[in-house]
Amino acid sequence: MGGRAGAAGSDRDYSFVSPVVKYLVFLFNFIFWIISLVMVAIGVYARLMKHAEAALACLAVDPAVMLMIVGFLMFIITFCGCVGSLRENICLLQTFCICLTVVFLLQLTAGILGFVFADKARDRVTGMINNAIVHYREDIDLQNLIDFGQKEFGCCGGVTYTDWSQNLYFNCTQGNPSRERCSVPFSCCILSADKQVVINTMCGTGMQHLQYVEAGDHIYTNGCIDKLVNWIHTNMFLLGGVALGLAIPQILINQIKDQIELQHYNLKHRFDPWS
Repeated sequence: MGGRAGAAGSDRDYSFVSPVVKYLVFLFNFIFWIISLVMVAIGVYARLMKHAEAALACLAVDPAVMLMIVGFLMFIITFCGCVGSLRENICLLQTFCICLTVVFLLQLTAGILGFVFADKARDRVTGMINNAIVHYREDIDLQNLIDFGQKEFGCCGGVTYTDWSQNLYFNCTQGNPSRERCSVPFSCCILSADKQVVINTMCGTGMQHLQYVEAGDHIYTNGCIDKLVNWIHTNMFLLGGVALGLAIPQILINQIKDQIELQHYNLKHRFDPWS
């Protein structure tokens, strides 16, 4: 009797789930779980450090809010993946798979709609960038995001560098008392190849007064929308690979689910006379 009970106990302890697959899924989710916590923490910190009026001025495009939302969703999804893989919980694993499928379908839908309605998508992006330009000085996170984008893509404004006239501080009207009238942010400036000890943050002063060709000697004159579109076209295969990469965890999780169901079936029928 004791030997039979011991055998039954060992059956319950035995797992059909491959440890390699199990801990590979756990490691994948754990890395992104940590990243999601960092994103939420940075978003909350940035939100709390802002002045209330500045934060509310541009809530729709507030990078801190976007960071918190994306981080929170990542936290929930990866939590299901982490716990589900460790505890071999089919419900959590199915929830994780469904979430990844929804993310993949949203990416696919956005890509198709962006291709079919390219003109409307471009107008929408143009409106978002122009709105961000208007609120450039009101939100430090938004300001840093725009500066990073302009330096990274080598662009200035939405369509062209004169788009900065939409901003209250850079507006080119004669009655504008701002010291930055008819200027552009320093992130529009073309920096020399040699490393500068001190960056001239006033290098964009008065650039909207200059003609396109003349201004091109000092600042980036092309808009960021065309640069962004070119970047998407250049990295189309990379973006597609990232989207298809979401299928890899689903394949591994489906394997874990099949192994768990096989284990449950064997435990249920282990005392059947024909087994």
